[in-house]
Amino acid sequence: MQKLTLKQYIADAFTDRVFAGNPAAICVLEQWLPDELMLAIAKENNLSETAFTVKNSSGYELRWFTPGGEIDLCGHATLATAYVLLNFYEKTWDSISFSTQSGALSVDKKGDLYEMDFPEYSLKPVPVTEEIVLALGARPGEAYMGRDMLCVFERASVVKELKPDMGALKKLDGLLLHATAVSDSGEFDCISRSFAPKLNVAEDPVCGSGHCHIIPYWSEKMGKLQLTAYQASARGGTLYCRKDGDRILMAGKAALYSIAEIYIPADNLYV
Repeated sequence: MQKLTLKQYIADAFTDRVFAGNPAAICVLEQWLPDELMLAIAKENNLSETAFTVKNSSGYELRWFTPGGEIDLCGHATLATAYVLLNFYEKTWDSISFSTQSGALSVDKKGDLYEMDFPEYSLKPVPVTEEIVLALGARPGEAYMGRDMLCVFERASVVKELKPDMGALKKLDGLLLHATAVSDSGEFDCISRSFAPKLNVAEDPVCGSGHCHIIPYWSEKMGKLQLTAYQASARGGTLYCRKDGDRILMAGKAALYSIAEIYIPADNLYV
């Protein structure tokens, strides 16, 4: 039986060791697959993100799929894709440009850090409703809306101890919900957690696109352009961020977990 064979990598992003940070699968393709097949692969992987990339004349095209569908922007899978391409495919490059649904995204390799140039989300204040409080199990002091909802708490300990109701979160506005507070550690400026039940991901271990909401907020509040952020999930992850106008420069490390081949029978190519 004829079959399609794909090379797939899994790398942990925003960490320098495996079993931490945010794992992403990366499929390096010669040409695009049907959307239904890419979604099926993402569901089979069952990670928060599977990235698909195809080389073009100016760099690479990049798309991201969660188990729940395609998403317009993803930080950790972009970092992981750049890590794979710059270490296994384009070893002489120090930077890479991606064409995406969110426009052109560049990633620069700086030692063991991979710095991404992302657009920030503009934030609009929204009321802290009882639905938000019930969904999170705690009352934020402020709430904002960009692509996602951002809830700000007074204490880091509250963010760390949140046990949200995923069903109730699905009913709130915004694609994801991020909870954040000033860090209780001198090592970091802020901490956060990110929840994405609408994308079939209960908690995103480290969310790059979430920090395109989080960093603009804390940059203005703290009056500083450079911030070190910690994602306080069970896996944990560190993001080195800098606000530059309406862009967020976001750097992190990555660690390779696996290299594998995916075998897809011909009769499953158009699922």
